[in-house]
Amino acid sequence: MSFKFASMPDEKGYFGEYGGQIIPPELKQVMDDINEAYNKVCQTEAFQQELAMLNADYTGRPSPIYFARRLTEKCGGAGIFFKREDLNHTGAHKINHCLGEALLAKYMGKTKVIAETGAGQHGVALATACALVGIDCEIHMGEVDIIKEHPNVTKMKILGCKLVPVARGTRTLKDAVDSAFEEYLKDPVNYIYAIGSVVGPHPFPKMIRDFQSIVGREAREQFLAKQGKLPDIITACVGGGSNAIGIFTAFLNDESVKLVGIEPAGKGLDTGEHAATLTLGSKGAIHGFECYNLQDDEGNPLPVYSIASGLDYPGVGPQHCYLKDIERVQYETADDIECLDAFMVLSRVEGIIPALESAHAIAYAMRTAATMSKDQSILVNLSGRGDKDADFVAEKLSL
Repeated sequence: MSFKFASMPDEKGYFGEYGGQIIPPELKQVMDDINEAYNKVCQTEAFQQELAMLNADYTGRPSPIYFARRLTEKCGGAGIFFKREDLNHTGAHKINHCLGEALLAKYMGKTKVIAETGAGQHGVALATACALVGIDCEIHMGEVDIIKEHPNVTKMKILGCKLVPVARGTRTLKDAVDSAFEEYLKDPVNYIYAIGSVVGPHPFPKMIRDFQSIVGREAREQFLAKQGKLPDIITACVGGGSNAIGIFTAFLNDESVKLVGIEPAGKGLDTGEHAATLTLGSKGAIHGFECYNLQDDEGNPLPVYSIASGLDYPGVGPQHCYLKDIERVQYETADDIECLDAFMVLSRVEGIIPALESAHAIAYAMRTAATMSKDQSILVNLSGRGDKDADFVAEKLSL
């Protein structure tokens, strides 16, 4: 099958039949204004130079490619490599789009940036970026995640953002999104909602993808320079899907490269306690856009679960849905047990403590490498570090 990707989304924000703006009429002009500002401001030399400077001197880009020699020897078979987004300032890929969103808010003259967070990485990165550009920041976070991800909560408070605990529903990511969006609707002219993944109404899936695509552009150049060829497989965890789209985008036209997104199977796909949206979901609308989502017979989002707070979302980015349908990206799962095993193995074999989100992709790489030959390679987007998860994992495993 041959893949040649035209510019996406279309002018209405659709990737095939997914995406768009499923929003009240009064919000359409606000979203169109954001889209117009993004298309105009982000093409200016001043914006691009400022963002490039911050990526290099503030975030620490480019993040390196690392060959996990001991992990490769342990698993056997293909070489396992990591794109080290965990080494970015704030500890994850989230800083890539948060700097872009905060700069855009400043250029648009917004007075406050509002956002949701699950694992807290988006919250920390956005609070960091807002402190940098001098704009108020308000983060909504579920009470379950506040307890689970306490180190990131402390960082957000130190950085000066207003943290809003969310007590409704499952008290996790989906409910935090609902709460943050309600606050945003109080004054969408002066506030901007800085969505934390490639989800939401147009233009956010496009914007976040574009800001995150630096990951794949770097990785492609770095891997070719080091190995003289492209990886055989590239894999990344998928919740909303920002880190995966970030690395996949540069390789979409490379037919020799297999792209694999890993969703959380949680306690098992047959238990109902998972967040495997692309694996078991169906088309519907959520949070202002159309995508695959986990929903009941009436189209309402189902409660979802993942051991990784950043993956427990019942929808997924519209471009992922399109890539699934045309079979350019393969979507598989890893459950909690595999995730915890990968977390501990990487920590003790390579001295790298990964985020639980990233550990899902690491689990896939570990089980797949053994089925491949030694002259082949797997590149994992190590999207975040596990400082935030260390206490939770230690308690769970009685370390």
